[in-house]
Amino acid sequence: MPVKDLSDFVDGLQSEGRYSFLKTEIQSSLIIEDGTLRKALWRLEDKKRIKMVKRGFYVIVPLEYLKTGTIPAEWFIADLMKFLEQQYYVGLLSAAVLHGASHQQPQEFHVVVPKPERDINIEGLCIRFYKKLNMMSSPFEKVKTSTGYIKVSNPAVTALDLVAYVDKVGGFDRVLTVLQELSEKITSEMLLEAARTEKQLSHIQRLGWLLDKSGKSHLVDKLYGWLSGKNPKRTPLDPSLPRKGFLLNSRWKVIVNTEVEGEL
Repeated sequence: MPVKDLSDFVDGLQSEGRYSFLKTEIQSSLIIEDGTLRKALWRLEDKKRIKMVKRGFYVIVPLEYLKTGTIPAEWFIADLMKFLEQQYYVGLLSAAVLHGASHQQPQEFHVVVPKPERDINIEGLCIRFYKKLNMMSSPFEKVKTSTGYIKVSNPAVTALDLVAYVDKVGGFDRVLTVLQELSEKITSEMLLEAARTEKQLSHIQRLGWLLDKSGKSHLVDKLYGWLSGKNPKRTPLDPSLPRKGFLLNSRWKVIVNTEVEGEL
């Protein structure tokens, strides 16, 4: 059926289960001058029917999400990353939640990308992008959402990334709390596969120590055997703190220069 106006276009997309669209799609569906189109978009935004996430990229806001002003990021993240021409996976705390570690609910949506991307911070929505050069080789899973499938780092990669970006996600106490739940989805084989794609041995050492700390030593025996063959150097648990005068964990060669306590 022909599209009558912008509201008709938006309603039609939602009826098909789509919750995002590009400005260029409207221009190809409606015969409308650019100035008239801008005004129509502003009117729908003012009514909170749509929201511009990036210039040229919009999401549709159904009635049940009017109070929050936008829809969950996982509903449109795949379309957004295609629009941005970026490879990605949902990672860190957002991935942990999708894997069932929901004790620590993030206020932000975390996405890992191979190239720098500017964060999105608008009313009701905060998407943080984390650059990781070797993310293309990191194992991920496809997770079903209300609108389709999205790429999510597997539980072991998620654990390693949380350690790598510990200062961005709330510190070691928070990471340990997440690992106490997330470890239920991790296998020793999965850990080993993730470690082989990680460039920084220090991240693997810290993760091994944290998993031991959380009572999951059975998960890291294979990881420890592989890491030992790499002859890792001593590394501080918290690189931002002094390392002199603290005990060395001989198994992981981690200088335990801070106290870490989980909440579970």
